[in-house]
Amino acid sequence: MKESVWGYLILSLGLIIIAVLLLVQRLTTTNEEDYYLSREVMKASMVDAIDYGTYMSSGELVMSKEKFVEVFIRRFSESVSNARSYKLDFYDIHEYPPKATVRIRTKSGSTEINSDSLDVNINTYISGILETGSANGSN
Repeated sequence: MKESVWGYLILSLGLIIIAVLLLVQRLTTTNEEDYYLSREVMKASMVDAIDYGTYMSSGELVMSKEKFVEVFIRRFSESVSNARSYKLDFYDIHEYPPKATVRIRTKSGSTEINSDSLDVNINTYISGILETGSANGSN
């Protein structure tokens, strides 16, 4: 009987620790995490949006604007949590050479200090340019 009680105790403590870790993770998302996430999503979205037909025929990297926006939104929404609300703004998207700028606005809630309400908003700007290894695109 003693062994089964210890087993239940260890199992319940493990579940409590997992719940606490999930709560702490949800509360501690920061601007730095948003920056690194958006940087990786930008890289992957630009590579996914390359028009390989144009690249094979002329050797130039050309990016589809619509596909870039679609892939960026899909990848970003799969990676963020529901703890905060995000608003994505796309600026300066060029097909040749592939270039894009994205602004990610985050509202993480309001904080009250001495009966004054303070809204916490974070703006993250990410710009990316996709280039080939040589000037003429022969690589």
